Amino acid sequence: MMTTQALPSALAAIVDDFQAVSEPERLQLLLEFSEGLPELPERLKDHPELLEQVVECQSPLFLTIETGNDDGAVHLFFKAPAEAPTTRGFAGVLHEGLDGLSAEEILAVPDDMPELLGLTRAITPLRMRGMTAMLGRIKRKVAAASRTQA
Repeated sequence: MMTTQALPSALAAIVDDFQAVSEPERLQLLLEFSEGLPELPERLKDHPELLEQVVECQSPLFLTIETGNDDGAVHLFFKAPAEAPTTRGFAGVLHEGLDGLSAEEILAVPDDMPELLGLTRAITPLRMRGMTAMLGRIKRKVAAASRTQA
């Protein structure tokens, strides 16, 4: 089992929260993250072409990133249906844990980070793959954006 030391502090704190509670409580925590996922900003709401679908997710989940501000921070944006609390919850975890970090910090997050949440017995392997795919898609977009700006 890998530790949270490899994770950025906000993400490590979230993982610690999940690891500190029992499995049924982890699902409740995931639900809380789904409720906390911010809506898309107006400039993205009417432009679905700016968002990329994560096809590995069972529910229709779309995401995009924005970089290039002076501080080099990466900002994440997600669109997931309210009736897909697991998918929304994981998007919420990634948003809270990664939004505002540098490209280097995001690219350093281990690909198997979703397993650290301790949800592998509570949710289906298919949903876990969707979570891993979401993180992978974010990292690919961040890497591509970093190359364009270099």
